[in-house]
Amino acid sequence: METLNDKKINELKIIANNIRKSIVEMLFKAGSGHPAGALGMADIFTFLYFHSLKHDPKNPLWVNRDRLVLSNGHICPVLYASMAHSGYFPLSELDTLRQFGSRLQGHPHREYMPWLENSSGPLGLGLSQAIGMAIADKIYGGTKTIYALLSDGEHDEGNTWEGVMLAAKEKLSNLIVIVDRNHIQISGNTERVMPLGSLMEKYNSFGWFAQEIDGNDFREINNAIHNTKINKVLPSVIIANTIPGKGVKAWENDYKWHGKAPNKIETEMALNELNNLN
Repeated sequence: METLNDKKINELKIIANNIRKSIVEMLFKAGSGHPAGALGMADIFTFLYFHSLKHDPKNPLWVNRDRLVLSNGHICPVLYASMAHSGYFPLSELDTLRQFGSRLQGHPHREYMPWLENSSGPLGLGLSQAIGMAIADKIYGGTKTIYALLSDGEHDEGNTWEGVMLAAKEKLSNLIVIVDRNHIQISGNTERVMPLGSLMEKYNSFGWFAQEIDGNDFREINNAIHNTKINKVLPSVIIANTIPGKGVKAWENDYKWHGKAPNKIETEMALNELNNLN
């Protein structure tokens, strides 16, 4: 993995900001979608697609690529924007989000875009999908890293914890889970809806190598990913504390923006604010 110096961090910040602008524009044109989680995870996705992920946009089905499984598929605008900005398809296609006949469905669908690693929509399934990929790669002696991106709200789902147990049993050191710990879900604060407590302590108790970071800080993201590469025995989880709606002050930490598309005035305000960050 390339060294993360100040110059590279500044480059990643600019890319992440451009991805955030694309997210806002996409959701406005679609008239529906989920801005809070997508904006909050822009730094994580930028780091993966432009620094650590082993992939090739010109050869998206390259057999030795790393696998990125998005479990909370409703934040797919950040996935699509990251893929477009890294060269998988033209930026202009982002304007088709949630349109009939578009490859960019409201939740990722492999039938329309086969280089997606999974289709997602029902929450709580992505970890199990990623575990299957990690087990297969181990069986065939591969060198891939399997990334699984989960929301904190998905940890209300029992299937998630079944996956957590299985990954520990199989000692899937090729698996890195990144949890978007933004403390919101569609009906309110996660700790009010279903208290999760310390996810780091929970994962540790299940036999994982767990770390907790600021998910909007590139140095902390880099250090955490580096530490997972050193770990050769246990599955890894990074609890990434993120700010939902990051970059647009009026939307930050407000659960009402979990699934609400901006209108024209809100879009102009958000883009103006993001433009001033570049």
